[in-house]
Amino acid sequence: MKQIVLASGNKGKIAEFRAILKNFKVLSPKDLNLNFDVDETGNTFYENALIKAKALYEVCKLPTIADDSGLCVDALDGAPGVFSARYSGGTDADNNQKLLRALDGVANRTAYFESCIVYYDGIKSIAATGRTFGRIAMEVHGEGGFGYDPLFMSDDLGKTFGEASETEKNGVSHRARALAELAEKLRDEI
Repeated sequence: MKQIVLASGNKGKIAEFRAILKNFKVLSPKDLNLNFDVDETGNTFYENALIKAKALYEVCKLPTIADDSGLCVDALDGAPGVFSARYSGGTDADNNQKLLRALDGVANRTAYFESCIVYYDGIKSIAATGRTFGRIAMEVHGEGGFGYDPLFMSDDLGKTFGEASETEKNGVSHRARALAELAEKLRDEI
């Protein structure tokens, strides 16, 4: 089974990639005893994913895959966007509360999650993007997932990602869609 190293220490994201990329042995930096952290200084999801994929490759010299993703809220001109994970400077719960405050009294709550995933093998990079659409709920619903999942009411599922099973979420998520596109692009490459 082909090994690929995921540029993430996020346990939820690692589990999601492993569940979706069943034909690969997805390793984390921790699995390789690497203490990996890189500043996400890009202005787009693609730039941040490429920065992470290249930086990890330089450390492990194995094919890498990196994702940058976030929640884009229409009424907030796409915010929190690339700053989704550090929107409040605190925890996931803090981010959710800040988002709810920002949308207090706002009728248009449409939003989407976007993911850009980059594969890098030291020679070439291949990127894919996926989106899933929905709206921001008025309050947290569900205990599942991570990040903004308890607030994101999926158009596909009719419930929040926090209420969805892992299988349901992985069937319609932005990462699943980006990974499906990436797998198609990589079919002859790896």
